[in-house]
Amino acid sequence: MRKVYLGAAMALGLMAGTASAANIVDTAKSAGSFNTLLAAAQAAGLADALATGENLTVFAPTDEAFAKLPAGTVDELLKPENKSKLAAILLYHVLPRKLASNQMLPGPFHVRTLKGEGDRTLAVAKGAGGVTIDSANVVKADIMTDNGIIHVIDTVMLPAN
Repeated sequence: MRKVYLGAAMALGLMAGTASAANIVDTAKSAGSFNTLLAAAQAAGLADALATGENLTVFAPTDEAFAKLPAGTVDELLKPENKSKLAAILLYHVLPRKLASNQMLPGPFHVRTLKGEGDRTLAVAKGAGGVTIDSANVVKADIMTDNGIIHVIDTVMLPAN
């Protein structure tokens, strides 16, 4: 009987070891609350990079966060002629490294994003009330994927330039 339990435990261990978490894009799709973010990433030509990039941290605004933008903003950004502006906004939400919540320091500190020119840093503050990223609140932290980490935020962060 003991051998049966040991064999079953080993089999479960092997299955767990070979199972892989989904990438950032697949994880966001399965959550069901990032449809606008995924549409924007597709329109900006960034979806493949988010799916295949390594060691990324994404501060992911929910559909509700996008809905808080002024009326017509998302539709305007999704137009082909605004692709570079949309890409800059989305890259402002992505770090080129993994940053888990337990690595966030108390008080404010700055992290560099993948946004190209201009405003490239985010202010991160961890306090008793939770974690804020610029003006956004982290509502769910540390969603691990096979190529990075997602932190769900309640506001779309717009770079100064």
